[in-house]
Amino acid sequence: MRQIYTLLLALVLALPAAAAELGEDGLHKADWMRETFKDLSEDLEEAKAEGQRLVVIFEQRGCIYCTRMHEEVFPDPRIDALLREEFFVVQMNLFGDVEVTDFDGDIRTEKAMAQKWGVLFTPTILFMPEDAPEAGLSASEAAVVTMPGAFGKLTTLNMLAWVLEKGYLTDENFQRYHARRLEELQATE
Repeated sequence: MRQIYTLLLALVLALPAAAAELGEDGLHKADWMRETFKDLSEDLEEAKAEGQRLVVIFEQRGCIYCTRMHEEVFPDPRIDALLREEFFVVQMNLFGDVEVTDFDGDIRTEKAMAQKWGVLFTPTILFMPEDAPEAGLSASEAAVVTMPGAFGKLTTLNMLAWVLEKGYLTDENFQRYHARRLEELQATE
């Protein structure tokens, strides 16, 4: 009998981890993502009113890198806490047909907006400025930084911190900031 339990336990442990929750559109759905009308000016105002930074994340159905981020990176308690407390995250579908209103007033589908903004990879995360961009700027022009692709926990954590600390306004670019933070972490171990 004990051998049967051991065999069953081994089979259960051999199964892949449960996938992140998927919506009807095939995209991962985290409870820190906001459902909005995808009017970026309105989203920015709402984010600011809540004391948060507006973030746009592009994903697509079947994206293995998006799955990695949702299953391995975003659940990290430090990253999850920052996403919940400090960021107003709006998800867009790289091939979606939902209308998006850009800061410049241009209205296009998600897939057409992705093309306009030059989004090629998923996930791609665009971090928006705290205040409304000057008239005529698109979101891709106004973004303070764009994170193209999937990164590990520490890189993602440091990117979130760098944006919150407004590192993009300093002489310390992200690569130097990240290297410094890694050195500080190693020094404490």
